[in-house]
Amino acid sequence: MQGIDIQHDVVIIGGGMVGAASAVGLAQLGINVAVLEMSEPKAYQPEQPLDLRVSAISAHSEKLLNSLGAMDFLNQARKVAYKGLETWEIDGFITRFHSDQIGESHLGHIIENRLIQLALWQQLHALDNIHLYCPVKVVALSRQTTAHQASLLSSDQTAPSTSSVRVQLEDGRTLTAPLLVGADGANSFVRQWANIGVSGWDYAQSAMLINIKTAQAEPPVTWQQFTPHGPRSLLPLPDNHASLVWYDDTQKIKQLSQLNNKALGIQIRAHFPRRLAQDFEVLDKGCFSLTRRHAQRYFSDNVVILGDAAHTINPLAGQGVNLGFKDVAALIESVRQRMSESDAWWDNTMLAHYQSSRYRDNQLMMSAMDMFYAGFSNELLPLKLIRNGMLKLANINGPIKRKVLKYAMGY
Repeated sequence: MQGIDIQHDVVIIGGGMVGAASAVGLAQLGINVAVLEMSEPKAYQPEQPLDLRVSAISAHSEKLLNSLGAMDFLNQARKVAYKGLETWEIDGFITRFHSDQIGESHLGHIIENRLIQLALWQQLHALDNIHLYCPVKVVALSRQTTAHQASLLSSDQTAPSTSSVRVQLEDGRTLTAPLLVGADGANSFVRQWANIGVSGWDYAQSAMLINIKTAQAEPPVTWQQFTPHGPRSLLPLPDNHASLVWYDDTQKIKQLSQLNNKALGIQIRAHFPRRLAQDFEVLDKGCFSLTRRHAQRYFSDNVVILGDAAHTINPLAGQGVNLGFKDVAALIESVRQRMSESDAWWDNTMLAHYQSSRYRDNQLMMSAMDMFYAGFSNELLPLKLIRNGMLKLANINGPIKRKVLKYAMGY
């Protein structure tokens, strides 16, 4: 394959949930898309154990997935519709949100990340103008400028400063496209190559994901109790299963990860709220560190980033993938709008429109999660009384509560 040069309209590096959704959405606009991914997701069988990585997909994200044709698969796969969100620190000072309060059937679904990816990959295979390169490894990126393109720069500053990006693969093939999309995760190679800086920090905490099997099905409600050491959360899963999330300092999580499942169950019963039924079995566990990263910009000439490549957020409210899907919807809409105005749908004007539509919203959500994180990590009594009073006030039905509910749904 040495020396083969293949032309596409868009090359997307990263075939996860966000990258695959971007590919499908752009292909639906008639664009020739290449998707590069190192490994294919494992095929789905109903008898498989539940994955550790799950997401609370908002109603807005469901709408996007439906438009991309992914919900047909997901409606046949395992998932749980959640109707309520509950948050508290001290018993009696609780905020409850429920879909009934705004006349909706549900707030979203808890779905395994792999199943969402598989649903989108079905569409990758179904669309003739998507070309999937998997497994594949990118070894180098470079820019290519044509003499004609360079002559335009002095008169049109909105045009891209290069005509294309060249993506060199390990097998010797080279892909060339006017637009490169980085959907390659928090340590994005595309972002680094495009010299897009990031700001952020590592939180002094980690989180443990724990899948359990319970004697009875959990109510369709996700809940979270704040403690001085970090939140304790539950997400209901299908068939009498649930996903627990234990936030704590990194050393504590490391110690917990070394326990066998039976010993970990004892620790869960001692440290999780009493509403968690005592009759459960630990099935699987894993942990990850908590970080905040936000790219200083979302694009440069011929390059755009989205999802975790552009931002990683404290997972307190489970909004990470939903923000990524909002990025996808915004990129698709920016391209659609630009295509109606000009043949140069991929220029910096379009990329700037995408960035302006997403940057502030992502920044606000990240800051809100940091406020929760900092506010509930402080044990000063006056602050503790204030925040619990606010939780109780937030539980009063009214316009503010309905607005928060709508935002939780992604609107």
